[in-house]
Amino acid sequence: MIKLHNYFRSSASFRVRIALQLKGLPYDYVPVHIARGDHKTAPYAQISADQLVPLLETDDGQRFSQSMAIIEYLDELHPEPALLPRDVAARAHVRALAQSIACEIHPLNNLRVLKYLVRELKLSEDTKNDWYRHWVRDGLVAFERQLAASPAGRFCWGDTPTLADCCLVPQIFNARRFDSDLSGLPRTMAAYDACMELPTFQAAQPSQCPDAE
Repeated sequence: MIKLHNYFRSSASFRVRIALQLKGLPYDYVPVHIARGDHKTAPYAQISADQLVPLLETDDGQRFSQSMAIIEYLDELHPEPALLPRDVAARAHVRALAQSIACEIHPLNNLRVLKYLVRELKLSEDTKNDWYRHWVRDGLVAFERQLAASPAGRFCWGDTPTLADCCLVPQIFNARRFDSDLSGLPRTMAAYDACMELPTFQAAQPSQCPDAE
């Protein structure tokens, strides 16, 4: 049985849960409460080198960190349904869409950055939230421009969910938590809505997690 060490509100964890649902792969949900700091203490800190979530653990003892690497590992091991197109150029475009969120938007707004802004830099909650909304909006506007140059379809790339959709949905969930401006993003929000019509995306959302608060 695959074990997924994760936190219900973690965007990176959410991405992997979506991929597991899309692949129809059962897994053992292992909660790691990063808001309490459980990722920095034993037993989790002893098995996770970067002390982040998610961490995928296989039944033969292998451990994989970093959500994008985990999803591509799952996609290569269980190729159907594919989360990346077969065409080489299309694969690069889908990876670019996914990385626009995972590498550009998310790192500026993850929990440890937001905590640092408040605890060490002494920013107010309102200023911290303004930081979050600014960078999410800036990144999603860029994402919308990329979608405008992509093939038409229900999802981020065509008519089936891809790696890009695995990244988009958690980002929109968190953007809404912070009351970010999501206006003027027609392709982005249409792809999000199409994803959330699917039972696989619904099953992976934070409210369905055993550690949801």
